[in-house]
Amino acid sequence: MQPFTKEMITDALDARDFKYFEDADGDIGGNFQGNLVYFFRIGQQQEVLQVRTMVQHLFDMDAVPRLYEFCNSWNHDQLFPKAYVHVNDDGTVLVVGEVIADWEKGVTPEQLDQVLIAAIATSVQLANEVAELRQQS
Repeated sequence: MQPFTKEMITDALDARDFKYFEDADGDIGGNFQGNLVYFFRIGQQQEVLQVRTMVQHLFDMDAVPRLYEFCNSWNHDQLFPKAYVHVNDDGTVLVVGEVIADWEKGVTPEQLDQVLIAAIATSVQLANEVAELRQQS
């Protein structure tokens, strides 16, 4: 077990040859099948990993009830990512997925890799199902 660090995230992504970027705030993100995925360190000692996916498909406000229904069903049936509806300032609406892992006591590189790959894979699955909803509108 070792303290959870930003370098552990980039090392895990590098080991899988995933492309990623670091934004102006120092946050790590990547594009996975057209969906923006961020890998945040949060918490008092930044000991918590939050993998947040912004699904690429945009909806208008009329779709909000249908998206709530979709997210509630998804969250009932799937362990992760947890899905929720987000309304942008411009009135567009998207689905966001979130996976959280708390490593206050430390983490191994293998544990981190397992959570990252599962979070990315299930987030892409979420995005694919949202795409089906988009086609129905």
